[in-house]
Amino acid sequence: MTDNHKNIGYARVSTDDQNLDLQRDALTKAGCVEIYEEKASGKNIERIELVHCLRALRPGDTMVVWRLDRLGRSLPDLVRIVGELESRGVGFESITEKIETGSASGKLIFHVFASLTEFERNLIRERTNAGLSAARARKGGRKPKLDDKQIREIRAVLKDPDVRVTDVAKRYGVGRATIYKHVAAVQPKRNSKA
Repeated sequence: MTDNHKNIGYARVSTDDQNLDLQRDALTKAGCVEIYEEKASGKNIERIELVHCLRALRPGDTMVVWRLDRLGRSLPDLVRIVGELESRGVGFESITEKIETGSASGKLIFHVFASLTEFERNLIRERTNAGLSAARARKGGRKPKLDDKQIREIRAVLKDPDVRVTDVAKRYGVGRATIYKHVAAVQPKRNSKA
């Protein structure tokens, strides 16, 4: 029975090295029967050849790259792509780093990468939350619209049923909702005087 599984290569130029010869030679030596070559570099450029390469891969095939940074622009990007390959039954190999997800040790290395990515994400989240908390502490929170003395005055004034909440709110430069929020004893009147 013949083995129909193929090694398919993906090569991409870098900002420093616009020549694909080194990658092409290494991928050919690794047994790649097809090599998709991305000749444009840059973070915002769509990787059309990568899309074609991913479409060409079938379960049992192996995607081969010369170095990890040729496939992923960041660790999370790399982990995402290799995770998608794994879910499709496609292997992954990086020649320079000697990582091959078809072997137990290669899978272990990649799971370590995935764990590091999650760890990095959690660290960023923690730092962001700590920074927000520190900023709030420095500012001391938002100053209340009404101080205790004003709240006592408003309560006293509003004991008179003929005083309108709207008029009191205008006098103190706040909205009616603020009066209702800070002076719990006051209930909105149901007639037109409210």
